[in-house]
Amino acid sequence: MPPPAPHPATAAAPRAQRTCLLVDDSRMIRKVARRIVEGAGYAVVEAENGEEGLARCRSAMPDLVITDWNMPVMTGIEFVTALRAIPSARPPRVVFCTTNSGARDIHKGIEAGADEYVIKPFDDAALLSRLESIGAV
Repeated sequence: MPPPAPHPATAAAPRAQRTCLLVDDSRMIRKVARRIVEGAGYAVVEAENGEEGLARCRSAMPDLVITDWNMPVMTGIEFVTALRAIPSARPPRVVFCTTNSGARDIHKGIEAGADEYVIKPFDDAALLSRLESIGAV
């Protein structure tokens, strides 16, 4: 005889799909990153600049943010600093995805509140390894 099915009140609730906000002024970079993070199980929301990204975060805080550094309207550093100032019970993991590859830039990005850093151009393995290192995949 098969074991009884768990009572609905004690059955594990299905896990809500995780969300990722991609903030980059390049449509091509957003397209490449979208394919990678969707493959890792994320629902993706996009923003073309930091100001738009902050508005999206204020309406629904994502689980993961991947942001460029050099953008019009608001730089990635300004965006991450403002993002980290938003009170949140579950702050998102943040990854800079940029061409700024100097040690000083990487340190500045981490100081602003990023959890990880990936250099453009990137491929699936590079981005996924960074996401894995911060527990985002």
